Amino acid sequence: MSWAPTPVTPIDAPASEVTDRIPGPRVPVDERLLERLRGVCAEVTADDGARAEAGRDWWPLAIRWATRGTVPARPAVVARPTDAEQVAAVLAACHGARVPVTAMAGRSGVCGSSVPLFGGVSLDLCGLSGVVDIDTTSLLGQVLPGTFGPDLENQLRAQHTTLGHWPQSMDLSTVGGWVACRGAGQYSTRYGKIEDMVVGLEVALADGTVISTGGTGPRAALGPDLTQLFVGSEGVLGVVTNVQLRLHPLARHEGRRAYSFTSFAAGLEVCRRVVQRGATPAVLRLYDATESARNFDLADQCALVVLDEADEALLEATLQIVDAECAASGGRILEQDIVGRWVAHKNDVSALAPLYRAGVVVDTVEMAARWSTLPMLYDTCVSALAALHGTLAASAHQSHAYVDGACLYFTFAGRMPEPPAGTESPSDGVADTWAENYYTSAWRAVMDVVRAHGGAISHHHGIGINRGRFMAGALGGAFDVLVDLKHALDPRGILNPGKLGLPSPFGELLWP
Repeated sequence: MSWAPTPVTPIDAPASEVTDRIPGPRVPVDERLLERLRGVCAEVTADDGARAEAGRDWWPLAIRWATRGTVPARPAVVARPTDAEQVAAVLAACHGARVPVTAMAGRSGVCGSSVPLFGGVSLDLCGLSGVVDIDTTSLLGQVLPGTFGPDLENQLRAQHTTLGHWPQSMDLSTVGGWVACRGAGQYSTRYGKIEDMVVGLEVALADGTVISTGGTGPRAALGPDLTQLFVGSEGVLGVVTNVQLRLHPLARHEGRRAYSFTSFAAGLEVCRRVVQRGATPAVLRLYDATESARNFDLADQCALVVLDEADEALLEATLQIVDAECAASGGRILEQDIVGRWVAHKNDVSALAPLYRAGVVVDTVEMAARWSTLPMLYDTCVSALAALHGTLAASAHQSHAYVDGACLYFTFAGRMPEPPAGTESPSDGVADTWAENYYTSAWRAVMDVVRAHGGAISHHHGIGINRGRFMAGALGGAFDVLVDLKHALDPRGILNPGKLGLPSPFGELLWP
């Protein structure tokens, strides 16, 4: 089966009438550059429909905008290369013309990372797709960046291997996107995040130079790890054209457990003790009482979902540790069909669009912090979200656990309060302003709490547009180093401008 980008919701306007929601300058592509691009790239189009789709990703706020016939920001043209040579040639041409280039593929990001804020060229990498090589002896694979998750995993499993990377967006996302935002799969406690899986990269730089990093041997000591320089850089430092990945043998055995606890803090403590004893079940997910009720029909309980796949001896040892720690903390054993319900819906991303079309503003905010701060951080964030005018729900779950801390995944939902009886309903403009103000306030509430407790403002969704305004504060003096690095590798600032909170030569980001 061939996979392709999946729009989150239709745009409620003919393609020729779609407008941009985020104001600001847009860089055109003149006829001279267009002719050059068509001479070096398999396909270049200025079609209105292609430009509109390239102007958005799965950023939840953009769902509401789509119901108004708008997208965040459109490119002047969409270029669709089919190999690394074409990618390099497009970059070289745009570098010479000082035209911005924004790489994209599955467009499953939820922070606006692939939105071409300043127009120019959207570089669609879906044509660079497929598994180049699988070394089953060394458990390494070479994969092109436009390869969608199911295509990759199907080809690996045919060779009795797996990457072990199972993001909720599996059906929507590509290898290049995982690398771009330092993605995490739902089995990360066993297999790690994408940065743990990437062994080496091929990268096209802003001027069209192609370099290779890593991949020469395990734990090579050749100075700083340049591979990790590009992992998580969201296309602002270079465009990934090939990825070398660390694989695993297919697990032959699977085990499941489900427990509940009377408080979220008690469940967090169990998760901490499990991983600090050296057990790494693939899934170790703890839901607060609100989400346990919503997902599993449990009242006043916090559900812990555990699933592991491994060698039989390792699996048995891992589950023994889970059982012992849960029993020691008074965990209540739940039926294992709880885990089955989670597995059945773990890749479901269908709820966002209907909620936004019903007038509900909803999003998820993931972050990471130390075990010592997580209970207080959870309480403070949920309270801050609940206190916002219009909030309908505020909840969280722990989704990725490590020896030193974990990722918490907050969900908020709000709706503009109904007007008093006998008064007119608010106009679309008033409703949109309220929705955007509520959305940005909810994000700021969580980000402020996370920073106050010394946490990381992102764990695996990346920065993009939405978190950009928090980056300088989060990095402190190190932000200037990132600015200098950007200038050194991309002196004309053409690569994905306006992302990671970095300054852009094309103008100022005028959102929010």
